[in-house]
Amino acid sequence: MKNAAYAQLQQAVSSVNVKPDYIRLIGGLDEVTPPYERKPGVLRFSLNFEADTLGGYRRMSGYERFNGMQKPSEGTYVVLAMQFTGIVAVGDAITGSVSGATATAIAVTSSQVIASGITGTFQSGDILFVLGDPRGLVVSSPVIGGGSSTALKAEYKGLTADYYRQFITVVPGSDRILGVFEYNGLVYALRNSVSGSTAALWVATSLGWIQKSLGREIAFTSGSIEIFEGDTIIGATSAAEAVVTRVYVQSGTWDAGTAAGRILFASQTGTFVSENLDTDDDTNLATIAGNSAAISLLPNGRYKFIIENFGGASGTRRVYGVDGVNPGFEFDGSVWVQIHTGMVVDAPTQISEHKKQLFFAFGSSAQHSAPGQPYIFNAILGAAEIAVGDDITGFSSQPGSEGGGALAIFSRNSLNVLYGSGVSDWSLTPYRKEVGAYANTIQDVGFTIFLDDRGITDLQTSQNYGNFAHTAISDRVRPSITLLQQSSCASCVSRDRNQYRLFFSTGNALYVTIAGGKVVGITPHLFPIPVLCVWHGETSDGGERIYFGSQDGHVFQMDKGTSFDGTAIDAHLDLAYNFQKSPRIEKHYWDCTTEISGGGYAAFNLGYSLGYGNTDIPQPVDQNVIANFRPAIWDEFVWDEFVWDGVTLMPSTLEIGGDAENISLAIKSNSAIYEPFVITAALIYYTMRRRTRP
Repeated sequence: MKNAAYAQLQQAVSSVNVKPDYIRLIGGLDEVTPPYERKPGVLRFSLNFEADTLGGYRRMSGYERFNGMQKPSEGTYVVLAMQFTGIVAVGDAITGSVSGATATAIAVTSSQVIASGITGTFQSGDILFVLGDPRGLVVSSPVIGGGSSTALKAEYKGLTADYYRQFITVVPGSDRILGVFEYNGLVYALRNSVSGSTAALWVATSLGWIQKSLGREIAFTSGSIEIFEGDTIIGATSAAEAVVTRVYVQSGTWDAGTAAGRILFASQTGTFVSENLDTDDDTNLATIAGNSAAISLLPNGRYKFIIENFGGASGTRRVYGVDGVNPGFEFDGSVWVQIHTGMVVDAPTQISEHKKQLFFAFGSSAQHSAPGQPYIFNAILGAAEIAVGDDITGFSSQPGSEGGGALAIFSRNSLNVLYGSGVSDWSLTPYRKEVGAYANTIQDVGFTIFLDDRGITDLQTSQNYGNFAHTAISDRVRPSITLLQQSSCASCVSRDRNQYRLFFSTGNALYVTIAGGKVVGITPHLFPIPVLCVWHGETSDGGERIYFGSQDGHVFQMDKGTSFDGTAIDAHLDLAYNFQKSPRIEKHYWDCTTEISGGGYAAFNLGYSLGYGNTDIPQPVDQNVIANFRPAIWDEFVWDEFVWDGVTLMPSTLEIGGDAENISLAIKSNSAIYEPFVITAALIYYTMRRRTRP
C-alpha cells in the first residue's frame, strides 16, 4: 500500500507543468537560520556586496587615495588616431607639434595612442614628438574618453586612474594616520612626525599635503582691559609684538581686573618676558609670566572630531576634537586652540556636544564646559563633572520631548542617561548594566547604533519620550560578530546609502543597511588595508564624502572609483538554497533569469549549486555574463549586448538543466575596472518531479 501511494505521488508530481519562482533578493547575510527556514532571497555567503535599501545586492564601490590633487577616478584620457612613423611606448611623454599639447601614453595599439595627463588640446595634423623625435601623425580629431566599445572605455578609464594614482603621496611622517576630517571644503589629516616625537596637522591642496602651523600661545593674568582678535600686543619691557588670532578667558572678568586665560597668535617678533602687555591704544592690559610657546602635539593619539556652533554668529561652526594624549582643541581652519580644562592629565578621550555644552570624557568622568563657552571648564561659570563609574567609550544625544532630550553616556559595560539641561537640573540615570558599547562604534542613523557584547545594537526612544529601548539587530550574523568584535576599531554612516558601517583592524567590515528604521540586511566586506580611522560628513552642496586613514600613511576617499586603490575588488555572493516552497520534492530546473542594473560596463560569473552542492549530483561550471549598461544606439545593435531605450535594467538568462531538491544561485566578480552593479531579483523555471527518496 505504501509503495502504491508513493508511485501515485510520483506520477502526480511529474505531470505538473513548468512553473516560475520569483525571488526578491533581500535580507542580507544569514549565518544562523536553519536551511529550511531561510528566506529564498537571503545570503548564505557574501563578500563585498551590500544590501540596497530598495532590495537587491549591490557590488560595493571602491576607494582611492587622496591628497587634494587630481582624483584618479575623475581623470580624463584622449584617443589619438595615428599614422605611425616611429615607436610610441606606454609611459612616453608626447607633445603635439602644432597644438603644443602634452600628455603621457597609457596604451598604444596599431593605429592609436591613448594618453592621459593632458595639458592643452591635441588636434588633427599634430606630429607627435617623443624626446624630440617625431613618432607619428594624428590623422583625425582626438576623442576625449573615446573607445570602440564600453569594455575598452572601462579599460582606458582604469589605466587613467592608474596614471593619476602615482602622484598621490602619503601624508608625510611615520606610522598610521591618527585622524582625518573635512572642514569648509578642505581635508585635513594628522600623522606622527618622521622622528615619531610629535604629531603634525596637514591639509590637502592641489599641490598635495601641506603642513599647517598650529601657532603659539601665552597665558595671561590680571586682565583689566579686554584684548580682541586682531589687536597687536606689545611687551611693555621686551617690545616683542604679536597679532592676536584668538583670546579667551578661563576665570575672572575684565571688569574686575581678574581675567585670566590665554592669547593665541600665528607668530611673533622678539621675545616676550615676564611683563605687562600693551597695545597701540592702551597700556597694562594684562600680565604675562614669560615668553609664548609654540603649540605642539604629542604623538600616537586617536582623534575624534565634531563640528559645532556653540552660540556664535551664523556660520561660525568650528571643529572640536580630542585624541587621548593632548588637550582637547578647537580649529577654524586657521587657529588651533588648545582647550585647557585644568585636569592634571589633560587628555580627553571622547567628545560630544549637548545643550550647547562641550562634553569631554576623562576615564569614568564626563566633564562639560559652561553653556555656549567651549573654552571654559570652570565650575563657577557653569561647567560641571559627572562621574559614571566606568570608563566612558562614547556619547550620543537622544531625542526627547520639547525642551527635553537626553545624553547617552556609554561605557564598555554600562549605559547611563543624563537628563536635564545644565548643572541646575542634571539627573544621571543608569539604563541597563548589561548594555555597553565598544569605543569608536557609536553612530546616529536616526537612532543610536553601536557594537555591544551581544552584537550590533540599536537604542531608540520608546513611545514615552525620555524612555528608551534597545535591540540586538545582528543576530543573523552572530558568528561573524563573535569572531570580529574584539578587533572593532572604527565606524561611520553613509547617509546616501542608509548604512551603518563597522570596521575592524583585520580589514573586515560589516555594512548594515537601514530603511524606515528597520534593518534591510547586513553584509560582510574585506578591505586589502584596514580602516583605522574614518570621517563622514556633508559638503556645502549637500553631498556626502567619506575619508579614512590606514597604517600606510595614505588618506583614502571611500565610495570612489572602481577598485581598491588599484587592486581588484573580489566580490561574490551565494543565495540561500531555495526549495520553491516544496522541501523533499525533487525538481528539474530549466533556467534562471536575473534582473541586473548598473551604470556602466560590468562582467561577472553567474552560477548555481544543486542539492546543497552534493557531489553525487552533477554540478555546473559558472557562466560568464557581460553586462553592458549603456543606452542602445540603433547602428550599434548587437543582440543580448545592449540596454533597450537607455534603461539600465537588463535580464540575464542562465541555462541550468539539472535535477535536485533545491538550488542556490551564485555571482562572482573580480575586477579593478568594472562599475558597481545591482542584482535585484531572480526568476527560476522548474518542473516538479517526485518526492526525494528517504
